Amino acid sequence: MCLCCFTISTAEVGIVETWGKYSFLAQPGCNVICCPSQALVGKISFRVQQLNVRVETKTLDNVFIEAVVSVQYQVLRDKVYEAFYALTNPNQQITAHVYDVIRAQLPHLELDAVFEAKEELALAVKNALADTMTGYGYQIVNVLITDLDPDNRVKSAMNEINSSKRLKYAVAERAEGDKILQVKAAEAEAEAKYLSGVGVAKQRKAIVDGLRTSIVDFSDTVEGSSTKEVMDLLLLTQYFDMIRDVGAANHCKTTFTPSSGGIGDTMRNSLLQANDGS
Repeated sequence: MCLCCFTISTAEVGIVETWGKYSFLAQPGCNVICCPSQALVGKISFRVQQLNVRVETKTLDNVFIEAVVSVQYQVLRDKVYEAFYALTNPNQQITAHVYDVIRAQLPHLELDAVFEAKEELALAVKNALADTMTGYGYQIVNVLITDLDPDNRVKSAMNEINSSKRLKYAVAERAEGDKILQVKAAEAEAEAKYLSGVGVAKQRKAIVDGLRTSIVDFSDTVEGSSTKEVMDLLLLTQYFDMIRDVGAANHCKTTFTPSSGGIGDTMRNSLLQANDGS
């Protein structure tokens, strides 16, 4: 027999057997065993480990989805014996429980509800694993659902639905904006017409007042003149003023004024007007 040395790293523990039977735990540092009766058969790490499990299942609305579940676990220091000897492969045990919980929960939820229930699903997986794995010497630190990936065609359809909703909302908002602009424009037009009518009314009132004043002054100045004669004179004056203003316009070339005459004069004036207009 001889002495054999070996080292154990920090946050680890070694399993030592004597003639195939569990003997003791080798702590971090340098350790000595008697060879060949004793042997280091394995090491257990106390570091937190992570296992990513991909689960494909379908939802209540028959959409297949792939969920990625990240399980973070570590060995309990007071249950190293169970952790080493109770399970051949702890990762397979954890994976089986994740499959069982996810495939039991997701078929009861629709696709939209799955994304909203990530926390509840992770908690259900953690509780199921904790109840089982604690007896095998493993502590479930945390469970995270890091990805939910439906089929690409389903994602495209969801994006189209969302895009259509946003376009519908944008069209409604644009129509409401156009409505407000038209209402404001109609209100402005009505206000402008009202003010224009008020201006025209005041203008005509001023004209009437001026004519009345002129008639009164003319009647007082010229004795024997009647009101009708004064009105005829004022209207004739306004008529000549109108002829003058029309003839002074830039686009006016010829001005035709009515006069008394026979049928020949009327036909001649009509021909001249037609010729000038062409």
